[in-house]
Amino acid sequence: MSVTDEPLEVWIDQDLCTGDGICAQYAPEVFELDIDGLAYVKGTDDELRQQPGESVPVPLTVLQDVVDSAKECPGDCIHVRRVRDRVEVYGPDAD
Repeated sequence: MSVTDEPLEVWIDQDLCTGDGICAQYAPEVFELDIDGLAYVKGTDDELRQQPGESVPVPLTVLQDVVDSAKECPGDCIHVRRVRDRVEVYGPDAD
C-alpha cells in the first residue's frame, strides 16, 4: 500500500512557523495565514484549526501541493502523517 492510498492528515507547528506563506500559495485549500502572521491548517468548513497540533485531513486532490509545501517550508513546521498510526510521512520528522 503506497502513502497515497492511505488517509493522511496535516498540522503546523506554529512555534516554528516563519509566516512566509509558501504553504498558502501552494495549497490555499488547506493552509491560510491568520492575522497573527502565522500559517494554520483549515478544514473543509474553512475554519482555521488554532489549537496546538490540531490537524485536518489532506484531500487527495491537493496531496502533492501539501507535500511540496512541507518540503519548501523555510520553518520546517508542516507535518503530514498517516491517520491510522500517526507516523509522519512528509515533514521534518519523516524518515
